[in-house]
Amino acid sequence: MTISARNQLAATVTSITPGAVNDLINIQLATGEPLAVVITTGSTQVLGLTEGKNVVAIFKAPSVILSTDNSLLLSARNQLAAKVVEIKEGVVNAEVTVKTNGGAEIVAIITETSLKKLGISVGYDVNVIIKASQVILGVKK
Repeated sequence: MTISARNQLAATVTSITPGAVNDLINIQLATGEPLAVVITTGSTQVLGLTEGKNVVAIFKAPSVILSTDNSLLLSARNQLAAKVVEIKEGVVNAEVTVKTNGGAEIVAIITETSLKKLGISVGYDVNVIIKASQVILGVKK
């Protein structure tokens, strides 16, 4: 799939909870980690989503939040433990690549100020936070 979003992870639909406007789609990444995705009911139908269907979870790097505080209780459903494997620093932003405990590689774009404030460096343990509504699902035609 050719698309500009940095994060494109293979997954399988594990359950669908239908709603009047949006559906909750639970998926399991190829690395075994679960993600929750909220998409419109119309999108669920157009994509032909069913349990067991293979999908690609797509989300942009600026949508990824990194946290170094394990004591926070957050409303975001998707929280994955990870380790920083690469950092590319810029003047304004930094590109931080992490590998989740399951092995998924995820890229986050954070400000240089946040990078310094959090004290993130290669090898550092972080929590990856992705809002369910920020994930787009794709299927092969």
